[in-house]
Amino acid sequence: MTMVRIALANLREPVGPADSIELACRGVAAAAQAGALVVCFPECFVPGYRWPGRAMAPADAAFLDRALQQVRAAAAAAGVAVVLGTERITPAGLQIAAAVIGPDGALLGWQDKVQLDPGEEGIYPCHGTGRPVFTVGPLTFGVVICHEGFRYPETVRQAARQGAQLVFHPFAAVAEPGSYRPTTHGDPANTFHEKAVLCRAAENTIYVASVNCASEGAPMTSAVARPDGTVLCWQPYGQAGLLLADLDLSQATRLLAERCRG
Repeated sequence: MTMVRIALANLREPVGPADSIELACRGVAAAAQAGALVVCFPECFVPGYRWPGRAMAPADAAFLDRALQQVRAAAAAAGVAVVLGTERITPAGLQIAAAVIGPDGALLGWQDKVQLDPGEEGIYPCHGTGRPVFTVGPLTFGVVICHEGFRYPETVRQAARQGAQLVFHPFAAVAEPGSYRPTTHGDPANTFHEKAVLCRAAENTIYVASVNCASEGAPMTSAVARPDGTVLCWQPYGQAGLLLADLDLSQATRLLAERCRG
């Protein structure tokens, strides 16, 4: 039996780009103190998700580079790997992405968002390509960002078939005015999204770790699904903090992902 501990940074939403860096670096240190091998942050945690109607400065390459360097330094100081939900500017334009950082601070690579939500296409002009996997210690994992994991099962399966025992799923979701406010993970009155995450785990026989920011009335919260499609743990709705999960990697057999012939 091989056990690893992961942390999901279910933190409050940053109030601005500078705050996002500070929160991220503090979250990295806290995850290391809790004994986590890897900590994952929500979608676009740095500099903050560009919600429709929210006033935010245009993407700044110098800021994004500085933010990445500071989080890399925090990872190296703490000795913990990081999956940082962020943006990056490529020759094709601005992209939603996750930077994967090793416990020595090295940049292991990127996972760009390949399947954009239709509402994002006016803000982020290009889709990413490819679906790499990453290895830290005994853990091999992939990253699937928000809309991809909820609606496109093949994104998780692609990572699982490359050896991923776990897929991190950073996303962004806040309450709509007058919307239903859930209190219990997986309640039948909740949206389909939480059940979709359980399906992604069960249909691939791997763990899936889904992480959101903490906000009042959030329709979904951070949670970890076991390879049998049951909930390992979940963060109370709207409560900021690290969600810690101990994973038994022997359970992540990838059996059903490997049997898929599609």
